[in-house]
Amino acid sequence: MDIAEISMSLSQNQLMSAVGTAMLGKTLDLVEGQGQALAQSMSMNTPSLESLVYPTSGTMIDVRV
Repeated sequence: MDIAEISMSLSQNQLMSAVGTAMLGKTLDLVEGQGQALAQSMSMNTPSLESLVYPTSGTMIDVRV
């Protein structure tokens, strides 16, 4: 192997490493966004399973003085 071939091989390896790191960063940003969207959708006011089965349960309060 001559010096030029080694230099070109090292340069290609460095470029591939930089591209892989950039792609990993983009993927991490995407996954973080999906996680935030999932957490937000879980915290929305969604009806509970019990309220779907018994829709009138807990909708009225009887107060006697």
